[in-house]
Amino acid sequence: MLSVVCSQAGAAIARTLFDSLGAPGVLVLRMGVAAVVFIVVVRPRVRTWPAAAWRAAVLLGCFAAGLTLLSYLAFARAPQGIVVTLSFVGPLVLALVQTRRVGDLVWALAAGAGVVLLGLRAGVDAPWEGLLLALAAGACGAGYIMFTARLGGAVPGLGGLAVAFAVATLLVLPFGAAGAGHAFQHPRLLAGGIVVSLLQSIVPYALELVALRALSTRVFGVLMSLQPAGAAIAGFLFLGQRLGPAPLVALALVTAAGVGITRQGR
Repeated sequence: MLSVVCSQAGAAIARTLFDSLGAPGVLVLRMGVAAVVFIVVVRPRVRTWPAAAWRAAVLLGCFAAGLTLLSYLAFARAPQGIVVTLSFVGPLVLALVQTRRVGDLVWALAAGAGVVLLGLRAGVDAPWEGLLLALAAGACGAGYIMFTARLGGAVPGLGGLAVAFAVATLLVLPFGAAGAGHAFQHPRLLAGGIVVSLLQSIVPYALELVALRALSTRVFGVLMSLQPAGAAIAGFLFLGQRLGPAPLVALALVTAAGVGITRQGR
């Protein structure tokens, strides 16, 4: 729950920096600061890692880069609540394919109805490109959950995150190097990027890695159903984004699907 609160507050603050640094520039700062912090604080002993740990860390970095870059590009085009609602579909699908309960079909249909409702409102509540970017981010989100779980099982502590963030930073650097460099000329913008890194990367990713050592990926995925509601609240409080009736109904349907599956789990 703390991860959800920090992540969505950080996303809203990041949106306020897009006009000055560009979405990729903010992302380079976010990932780069997180990588440095984890490397300095954790000091991962990578020489002792097995091949499986390296593979999980690199793939986690790839999916984290895709998830965050696509999400930021979507944030620049659509309200935060809508983007997170659609990007949550990927983890929800992951949860659904890992269960064999007939009752889960009802929740799958509810989530699908929410996505269709947002699609029908494309161009009114948000442009098509914003919706498609959010769905692509959701696909990366499913991979992020899977490889966070694998990395948590292969490497003790938080050392794996240091490598994953370093990989993610290298992948997004070509897109946002200029914007990130601009931040170093303006202390206020640099401070904003550091705050975003703390709220969106360092704190939530560490909490999620620890959580996934105790929860199955299915349960973890559906517990993230709080993300759309958190995004809508953060978008309203920090950015003044008001969602109309249709997006709120879609958000409620997707959230209900996650909660419903959670209640049926062990």
